[in-house]
Amino acid sequence: MARACDVCGKTASMGNQVETRGKAKYLGGVGTKVTGISRRQFKPNLQRVRCSLPNGTHKTLMVCTQCLKSGRVRKVVKQKPFQLPVAHS
Repeated sequence: MARACDVCGKTASMGNQVETRGKAKYLGGVGTKVTGISRRQFKPNLQRVRCSLPNGTHKTLMVCTQCLKSGRVRKVVKQKPFQLPVAHS
């Protein structure tokens, strides 16, 4: 099972981990120097969420937080919202 978002397909991407030493010039130092660059992975922030699908069924999906925040998935309603009783007249 790949660690990818089931909605948008976001997966891990590669980047650099840059290691520096020294004090920044604006803080009174002589400037920072790069002492090492190594490869690293940026992994997506995946959450396991129970979603309601358009056909009315529920399914557990691995969804990235950007899809959750943007509203691309609809979470399952665990409980009906509270409603006031209707007075009969």
